[in-house]
Amino acid sequence: MARAPGWVRWAVLGVAAVVVVVFLLAQRHAVDVSYGQSPAARDVIPEGAAGELSAAAVPSAGELAALVRADPVVRLPGAIARWDEKRVADAIGDRDVRILVAPPGLDEAERDRVRTAEGATIRVIGTDVSGGPYAAAGDSSDDWRAQFGTGDVTNQLVALVAGLHGEDAPPDVDPVTWREPTAAELEPVLADLRATGVHRAAGATLTDVPAEAARSAFPDGALYLALPLQPFGEPLPAWGPALAKSFPDKPIVVLYGSWITSTGPHAADFADVVGATFYGRFAERLARYAYPQRAILSAYLNKVTDVRYAGLFDRPLPYRPADPLEVALPALPLVFLACAVTFLALSVRSPRRPTRDGTRRAPARLAGLTALAVEVSALSRDPALTRGIAKLGAARDALAGGVPDRRVAALLDDAQSELDHTARALGRPEYRPDAYLAGGPA
Repeated sequence: MARAPGWVRWAVLGVAAVVVVVFLLAQRHAVDVSYGQSPAARDVIPEGAAGELSAAAVPSAGELAALVRADPVVRLPGAIARWDEKRVADAIGDRDVRILVAPPGLDEAERDRVRTAEGATIRVIGTDVSGGPYAAAGDSSDDWRAQFGTGDVTNQLVALVAGLHGEDAPPDVDPVTWREPTAAELEPVLADLRATGVHRAAGATLTDVPAEAARSAFPDGALYLALPLQPFGEPLPAWGPALAKSFPDKPIVVLYGSWITSTGPHAADFADVVGATFYGRFAERLARYAYPQRAILSAYLNKVTDVRYAGLFDRPLPYRPADPLEVALPALPLVFLACAVTFLALSVRSPRRPTRDGTRRAPARLAGLTALAVEVSALSRDPALTRGIAKLGAARDALAGGVPDRRVAALLDDAQSELDHTARALGRPEYRPDAYLAGGPA
């Protein structure tokens, strides 16, 4: 039977060594517990770059002081904040509390001028409420819906008045009530949604739906309804449930001013989570600035994408290519084992050259240590094992090339030492070379 060329054995052993090194190095990879890396945009946008600054002007410091002295409630042009006057008046009582209300979208200098206005007890910029050392902010969906959907800051004002005077804040009240949209209201909305998938009511600032963010959030498409800030104190039309009757299989995204809500397939799974995380993170900026609805919608859709990619709701995710390294890693130990067995088989069949009495045991010792390395390789990733295998390869080369006997013996001694270190690290005394060779192939 024809023998394989000598170089084949060493090629197989080289492949085995490379596989071991790659496998060991790959073990340093960090564990990734997410379903995939969300493609949502992460760009940091400097102030003013997203159209959030308005053209509203703030009077000088002296003019503001004069206005505050003249009236307990001063509303600058463009102010949007509203509140239940009776609840706030009851909270204030007979105290001298003066409220300065400014529009959203002021730049930093204008905001500073409002915050330092002489005589103002409470300052409201957009729907951002502060006074003295305190600031009052919503912390629930009810608060955010009233604040960003209708401009209502009653709960914040009542809480801030109590805090300024060392009192406990009374319980919050949800001021939002709901009503069914009328048939006359539904007709144009349904027509636009069927035609283009988007309806923009009069006064809404949405120009278009951000295509990339929408595609990532809802790969199968969604319907969008944009409304302006809703009238204060009036019931909100419940557009989501009403539209779901006509589009039961489509996600429906409704913008009430800066408040966004989702209904439709799977919305019960993620809508509350997305709303809480989105407004919990961005409420302060949304309260202070006059962001156009497109910018708000884009950020909201990115948050929907983040939640979907987190894999929280057992829903199908967009296709992500498999990582070749992660797929190949489980097969590498089998590849190494096959290479090692092939090398051993070819080595056993190699012709033995006549040797002196002192080196007759070297080929048998090499075979025994190689067999030991094959068995231990399935149990250990110790770098000492890799070094031992390399020493065995060098000893095989030395035997084939007629290297002096002492050099061959030294290489085998080094290999045996590395394999002994591996067995001790495993806590398996039966795999220590002395014990293994005493009862094994050697």
